[in-house]
Amino acid sequence: MKIKKSREMNNWLDDFKLNHPFVIAGPCSAETKEQVLNTAHQLKELGINIYRAGVWKPRTRPNLFEGVGSKSLEWLKQVKKETGMLIAVEVANKQHVYEALKSDIDILWIGARTSANPFSVQEIADSLKGIDIPILVKNPINPDLELWIGAIERIQQSGITRIAAIHRGFSSYGTTKFRNIPQWQIPIELKRRIPQLPIICDPSHIGGTRELITTISQKAMDLDMDGLMIEAHCNPLEAWSDVNQQITPKHLKKILKELVRRKIKPDNVSLSDLEDLRHRIDKHDKELLTILADRMSCVIEIGNYKKKNQMTILQTNRWNEILQSRFIKGRSLDLSDEFVKSIFKSIHQESINKQELILNS
Repeated sequence: MKIKKSREMNNWLDDFKLNHPFVIAGPCSAETKEQVLNTAHQLKELGINIYRAGVWKPRTRPNLFEGVGSKSLEWLKQVKKETGMLIAVEVANKQHVYEALKSDIDILWIGARTSANPFSVQEIADSLKGIDIPILVKNPINPDLELWIGAIERIQQSGITRIAAIHRGFSSYGTTKFRNIPQWQIPIELKRRIPQLPIICDPSHIGGTRELITTISQKAMDLDMDGLMIEAHCNPLEAWSDVNQQITPKHLKKILKELVRRKIKPDNVSLSDLEDLRHRIDKHDKELLTILADRMSCVIEIGNYKKKNQMTILQTNRWNEILQSRFIKGRSLDLSDEFVKSIFKSIHQESINKQELILNS
C-alpha cells in the first residue's frame, strides 16, 4: 500500500503552527502535579502551544521509573484548562489509547519501541478506527525505513488523515556522541518517498545530552523538517528520567531564538547561479558513473581470472591496501576518511557481488 496524498495530511500542521517552527515541548515524564503545571505555564509563556508528557514510560529494564500512569492524565487535563495548550502523550497499546481519548488528549504519538512491532501498531490502529485525532509515528529503534513506513500505513488504513513522522534517531552498538545516531539519510529518504508527510525531529532523544540539542535542531531545520519535539522540564537536574537530555524552558527559549529557519526558495532571489552549479554537479555525476562502469569492467575481468585460477573473491590484504591508499589520497583532496570509506565500501560490495555471480555461474 502507498501512503495516500490528502490535503489534510499535507496541511494539518498549519492548524497548530502559531509560531515557527512547529514545536512540541514538555517533560520526559509527568512526575508530579506541581512539576507538570509549573513546566506547562513556563512553556506557555514562550508561545509553545503543544505540551508533551510521558504518562506510560516503556523502559529498557525493569525497576526503572515507568511513569505515574493514568492518574497523571488528570494533571494534563488541568494544564489544558489553565493554559489552553494542546496535550500530546505516547501510547503503546489499545488500553493507553482508550485512557488518553477518555481524558480528551489532543495528539497521540507512537514510540520507537512500539513502531518496531507491527502487532502493537496494528492493535493501536484498530483501536483508532472511526476516531479523528492527529497521530505522530516515531521511527523504529532499528534503522529500517520500510518498517517505519509500514507503521505509518497501518495508522492511515484505520482512517486517520492527520499523520506525521518523528525522527528520533536509531539504536546502535557501541559508544557514539549520540544517544541514538541520527542517520539523516533515512528521514531524507522518507521525505523523498512521501513528500506530503510532515516530519518532526526529536533532538532530545538523538543527542541524549542537552549540549547537543541546539546543533541537532539546526540540522533538522537545514534539512527542511517541519518541527521539533524537545523535552523541557522545570527542574531537569531533579527529573525522574532522562536527566541529561531535558532542558529548562529558559534554555528552550534561547535555542528557538537562535534557530535559523531557511527557505527552499527565498523571495526575490534569482536562482540562476545555483542552477549553473547544479548543472556542473550533474556533469560530474555522469562522469563519475562512467568511471565506475569502467572500474566494474576491470572487476569482471578479475572475477574471470579468479574463477580460472580457483581463487577466493575476498583478498583481505588487497582490500586493506586499497582503503589505506584511498584515505591518503582523500585527505589530500580535503575528503574525510569516513566519506572515503563509505564510498569504497559500497564499491567493494558491488565488486564482490559481480565476482560472486561469475564464480558461481
